[in-house]
Amino acid sequence: MRIIPFEFVIPRRPVSLQTKKKENLQAWKNFVRVEAQKLWKDRSVIKQGDLQLTLVYLCDDFPADTDNIIKPIQDALVGLVFEDDSLVSDVDSHRRFLSDPIDRINLPSLLQRAVITGKECVYVKISKSQPLEKYL
Repeated sequence: MRIIPFEFVIPRRPVSLQTKKKENLQAWKNFVRVEAQKLWKDRSVIKQGDLQLTLVYLCDDFPADTDNIIKPIQDALVGLVFEDDSLVSDVDSHRRFLSDPIDRINLPSLLQRAVITGKECVYVKISKSQPLEKYL
């Protein structure tokens, strides 16, 4: 069974790691985990290898900082998708305003559908890390 790449969409505005209401942060992490679990289902937890976490935050006005949404999402996936977040060696995080034109042609189909809905969300993809030169 092929485990990765694994992708899903979190159909909600993300909560920042910097939020003053920590109960909102925990509720967000729980929500992310539930959304991932819907597609991950009975697959085994990834226990080894170098992983890449890719996030695309489709936002409205006044978005959260992209760097502050990474850690809560990553933490929510620990013990479900990967054994420990130390397996994530590469992170790509992107923010795009829904009000701006987004060319959907070459996007993954799940991300295309998210763009079409026009609602704030975060596309998440876990894949195998690439050699460093692929990123540069």
